[in-house]
Amino acid sequence: MALLDKLTSGSSSSPDNSGMSKQAKLVCELVADFNSNNLLTQIRNNNRSKSDIDKTYKYPDHFTSELIETKNFKMEMLKWKNSHNPYVILQFHGGGYVGAFKTQYRMFAGLYSELGKGASVLSIDYRVAPENPYPAALNDALYSYDWLLTHGYSENHIILAGDSAGGGLAMALCHYLADRDRILPAGIVAMSPWTDLTASGPSYTENFEIDPLFGNTNESLIYNSVYPGAHDSSDPYISPLFGDFTGFPPMLIQVGSNEMLLSDSVLVAEKAKAQGVKVRLSIYENMFHVFQMGMTLMPESKKAWVEVSKFLEQLMIF
Repeated sequence: MALLDKLTSGSSSSPDNSGMSKQAKLVCELVADFNSNNLLTQIRNNNRSKSDIDKTYKYPDHFTSELIETKNFKMEMLKWKNSHNPYVILQFHGGGYVGAFKTQYRMFAGLYSELGKGASVLSIDYRVAPENPYPAALNDALYSYDWLLTHGYSENHIILAGDSAGGGLAMALCHYLADRDRILPAGIVAMSPWTDLTASGPSYTENFEIDPLFGNTNESLIYNSVYPGAHDSSDPYISPLFGDFTGFPPMLIQVGSNEMLLSDSVLVAEKAKAQGVKVRLSIYENMFHVFQMGMTLMPESKKAWVEVSKFLEQLMIF
């Protein structure tokens, strides 16, 4: 069964007293355990190393993939065989600007391509901190955007997509392009985007007790100082919330109501709308950071991906 069919079929699960489906609660617990015992620990002990892209991963047979090595980082182009769709989705992974590209994002890429009616997907394994703080990630995002332009794609056929830091990076790239009077992409899909590295929004305190991934710990903001380095965290190229969104393309912003980063999405949506941008902000009740990683396993993530599908359909004209 195609992934899109799986998103729109199957049984649902009634929420428990946490307000989550049973599947969502399980996925949340697994992710929280991984975060607390893996990435945070590695950052704390300064023993984190960037792993290479797994070359053994196999996409379904209707795809072709190509690993592209640039001077500073690697990219992977995914194409649907025999597709005539002129659009490409440029995917920026999450990870707080310290976590590298993971196999999960290959699954995202396959789903983006299917939901995008055979669109190509370019996923980039941009450089991360602390070895490569700002502006490394932004420079790599810009390089990948320009790479697409030199390889047959036009700006109005490029859609940016990212989760967490990747969602913020997509907006930061648009700020950079707009400041230089360059043509912006056709749209942005942002899942739980990290747009305020100053952590000034109200949800950083209001949701501290209920965020299952980053709350209830003195290390909640351990990521915030690593990427900016010596630069001002309120720079719009680091924290896009503080930039001018005038002229931005349509944006779909999805976020969970229990996130400490909730205000990162809400404040961006409010500001962008006030500046004339078409924004759809969807707040998913009782959901956690990047709950879309549940893909077809959770009713909540299935609903979110269906929304992504509809947004992409509205953007794509061919």
